[in-house]
Formats: sequence, structure tokens, C-alpha cells
Amino acid sequence: MTATDIHSEDRPLRPALLRGWRRRCPNCGEGRLLSGYLKVNDACANCDQPFHHHRADDGPAYLTIVVVGHLMAPLIHLAFTTFRPEPLVLASTFTVGCVALSLFLLPRMKGGMIAFQWSRRMHGFSGG
Repeated sequence: MTATDIHSEDRPLRPALLRGWRRRCPNCGEGRLLSGYLKVNDACANCDQPFHHHRADDGPAYLTIVVVGHLMAPLIHLAFTTFRPEPLVLASTFTVGCVALSLFLLPRMKGGMIAFQWSRRMHGFSGG
């Protein structure tokens, strides 16, 4: 068994990503990962897992744009070809939809990205 196998078993990816999606600590699943909309807590209030060294940067925004774009583009095409709404109605409806979906996904993507880093022991998450 290699060191990589031990690390993979020690911190399984799937539960960590699910906890991150719920904006919970990837270690214990109880403490809050975010103190505000996108502000990351310095550490978990439940298990004291530090989060201050995460490196999410622009990754969550990029992933959010990719997901929203891939969901909304076919829906816009489908709505336009099927229902033929007025351009202003189509634009305003899908603008609201894109903004709402983006606001919903962004903190969840950030939680998932931090959980991924924790699970793979990246950027200072290598400690015990």
C-alpha cells in the first residue's frame, strides 16, 4: 500500500465533497465552513480543523460559470425555438434565472473546492 492509497482512504473524497456542498466542515461534517456568504471561517468550531490556508481563489466562480452556462444555454435555445417569446421577455427571464442559479451555486462550489483540497491534502491541509 502506497502513501497515496493511505491518504485516499484516510480522507475519502465523496463524503468530503458532500460536506463541502452543504457548506460544512469536510473533516467532521458538523461545523460551518463559511461564516458569511463566501467568507471562510479560520477553523471549524466543532473539531478545530483549520481552514485559513485554503486556496479556492477564482475556482468556485469559474466552476459556477461553467455549470450555469452549460445548463442555461440549451434552455435558452429550447425556450426560443419552442415558445418564441419576445426578446425582452426571454432576456429578462433568463437573466434572473442565471443570477439566481449563480448565487445558489457559488458558496456550494467554494465549499466543494475547499473540501477537495482538504481531502487531497493540498495547500496546508496535509497535517493530521
